[in-house]
Amino acid sequence: MSSISAPRTASRSASGGMPLLLIASMGCAMTVLDTNVVGIVLPTIARDLNASFADIEWVISAYVLCFAALLLPAGSLADRYGRKRVFLTGIALFAVASLACGVAPSARLLYVARAAQGVGAAFLLAPALAIIGHAFHDEHERARAWAVWGGIMGLTMVLSPLIGGVISAWLGWRWAFAINVPICALLALGVVRIVEESRDPTPRALDLPGIALFASAMFSLTWALILGPDHGWLSEAVALRAGAGVGLFALFAWVESRRAHPMLDLALFRSLPFVGAIVAMFAYASSAQVMASLLPLFLQNARGESALGAGVGMLPFALAMLILPQLGRKLAAYMDSRQILTLGLAAVACGNLAMMLAARSTDHVWLIVAMALLGSGGGLLNGETQKAIMGTVPRERAGMASGISTTSRFTGILLGFSGLGAVLAEGVRSALDARMADTHLPFVEGFAERVMAGDFARAFALYPPASLDALVHVAHSSYGEGFARAFTAAAMVAGVCAVIVFLSMKHRKH
Repeated sequence: MSSISAPRTASRSASGGMPLLLIASMGCAMTVLDTNVVGIVLPTIARDLNASFADIEWVISAYVLCFAALLLPAGSLADRYGRKRVFLTGIALFAVASLACGVAPSARLLYVARAAQGVGAAFLLAPALAIIGHAFHDEHERARAWAVWGGIMGLTMVLSPLIGGVISAWLGWRWAFAINVPICALLALGVVRIVEESRDPTPRALDLPGIALFASAMFSLTWALILGPDHGWLSEAVALRAGAGVGLFALFAWVESRRAHPMLDLALFRSLPFVGAIVAMFAYASSAQVMASLLPLFLQNARGESALGAGVGMLPFALAMLILPQLGRKLAAYMDSRQILTLGLAAVACGNLAMMLAARSTDHVWLIVAMALLGSGGGLLNGETQKAIMGTVPRERAGMASGISTTSRFTGILLGFSGLGAVLAEGVRSALDARMADTHLPFVEGFAERVMAGDFARAFALYPPASLDALVHVAHSSYGEGFARAFTAAAMVAGVCAVIVFLSMKHRKH
């Protein structure tokens, strides 16, 4: 069937390919839109569902975990059973899961539904990318198609915080999920009418043991990072889960090294330039891209902004992420990938350090500059990381390298969010202990947990009204201190990875 449909699809790319490109790009944009909109409404969710900070972390982590674990198998299934068919399946699952998120009566049911939504997102994104790659064959047309795709993704990143703020302010957080249902219906209609079916005539075999081991290892490590602040890092519960995660990763590597068709070809990691490019992708995701979910928490819980105010406040970061990839393309005429990646990671490190200072002050101008600097480093990396990875492998290994690249991106987001969330939680708790001692107010049971979850109203209700001003200052400044530590940790990750990238890609052959 593939050999029959390819010429027809190619002719459509020359004449009517734009509708197909817009449909596939819209499918990809849905995943970015959902992630960033949910980041804006997280504090509102915490208040409405009386959720803990760990619950809030799972709302993001459950989605990203399933997304990251299933992207590679989703692509394989699309190649085997038909990209259009799998795309429609992903749209349907994403819509049903979004509806379940919108009506969830508790935090636990919400993050279970979010896990299902992450599965739908993987089966939405992977075939959408494959449809674009299959439809555009000519080198010029393909470059133009990916440029349009990148512009749509960047615009989505800019608009989604504003959309999230408007939804939270005027409709309520549940509509952040429910709005996906009519969008998915329109998207499915477009797919049925415009997208032609295509398959890979020689699809890859599914690596079920690899998929299961990788997902289990990621789940165990994420669980350990989320439990750590509450149970203690040396507690039996945390140690068991962390040990299980490390052990499962070791077993995953052993199994993959012995399979004829592995999910992850470990032989690629013998190339230091490839390792450096993967490290750059991971660092970009874990110290810059992850801020799309963390910065709204900072603006609302540390700066006291409303959800709409946080959406507007995200603009310096989001606009820089949109604009800087264009500068990166111009820099490529004067610098190689190693230099651009190192520069981008250094800018992310400096941006996070600037955010650390902003978290400990009330200067709005400094905050805007810091967010723009952080977004600039992220934008520079966003435009270069994928290209660098693909440029360090032979052409015949491009498919595997692209899968590893995408998986490392979402693994970075997952571990970055849970890891920086753990640093944040520890910082807020210790700052609360110190600041409450200065106020001479008693430490009422449940106060710290409510503050950490961003549910300030319930936290303040535990004390007499006369204490409100002091408690507001304590809560916001404690969150600011927690974020200062999280930004510092992100800066260290970016700085260390910048050195690794600079050294590992030093002897790259051009």
